[in-house]
Amino acid sequence: MAEFRGIERLTGPATPFNLPGVRIEAYQRILGHARIFVFLVIILATNGSQAAEYFLFTSFRGNGEDGLHLAWSTNGYQWRSLNHDRSFLKPEVGAYKIMRDPCLAEGPDGTFHLVWTSGWTAEKGKLIGYARSKDLVTWSDQQAIPLMENEPNTRNIWAPEIFYDQAKARWLVFWCSTIPGKFPETARTGDDGYNHRFYCVTTADFKTFTESRLLYDPGFNAIDATLFQAGDKFYLFFKDERKTPQKKNLRYAMADHPDGPFGKPSEPFTGDWVEGPSAIKIKDEYLVYFDHYAQPHYYCAVRSKDLEHWEDCSREISLPKGHRHGTVLRVPYRIAQRLLAIP
Repeated sequence: MAEFRGIERLTGPATPFNLPGVRIEAYQRILGHARIFVFLVIILATNGSQAAEYFLFTSFRGNGEDGLHLAWSTNGYQWRSLNHDRSFLKPEVGAYKIMRDPCLAEGPDGTFHLVWTSGWTAEKGKLIGYARSKDLVTWSDQQAIPLMENEPNTRNIWAPEIFYDQAKARWLVFWCSTIPGKFPETARTGDDGYNHRFYCVTTADFKTFTESRLLYDPGFNAIDATLFQAGDKFYLFFKDERKTPQKKNLRYAMADHPDGPFGKPSEPFTGDWVEGPSAIKIKDEYLVYFDHYAQPHYYCAVRSKDLEHWEDCSREISLPKGHRHGTVLRVPYRIAQRLLAIP
């Protein structure tokens, strides 16, 4: 310990974690039987005097019974759990009371919107879960959003995602479903008779919605779509779900607008037995994360400079144990600091 004006500075870390761009120093002074601690928080300048960027990754654990988990990063490669890996929001809607595939996005007014898979099959309701928050700590009441009401034979509603269409000032909500009898030419290519395509609705307020419609048919059974904008193009990354012949890999399609029409699917840009893609650009790299769900189970990523040539960087990625299918997003400094301050 070093002496400074009668106050002893404590050496070693002052907190159990390091905050990028921040140094925390701890001091103590003993007055009689009292010991006074003082913590000095120093904001460090970075290149261009800009604070570090913060990213969040949503996920679920197990079958999704305990709800929303969050991890944070400042580089997109090393991720740490928030809230001691405890749930931020436990599922309350739907017959199954589960939260799988949580998708989180920030709206233009700073409100965060969350949607999730709330059930395995639609026989107990063609629903997805929804909630909103200003700080990701305090949440609105959850609501069940009914979908595919114009398709009564819908078998399931899986992996919903949301994307804000700035040009039209509305949200695109999209997911995958099987409707028995549709697309009969590919009816025998999936698992357990599933034959998915992508469907969507739009909404301005998550209260009223357009009628469900087909968003994209790549010509084969497909699930787990996510949307990403690069320049004036929109990329729909998704999983080729065919089992016969075996595919189970990731592809993408492009469009000039977030609600399509989308072009022909690309060739696969990953190995097989993967699902749940999520994409982001960090500095000059495009990163697509995904879940290798077969044994051995681990999380993967590929990167690209041009969205055409891809390099596997999975060995450089670290994520909390048990991390499952979620979405990655950039968040403001104030949100990151609020979450990191959770005791």
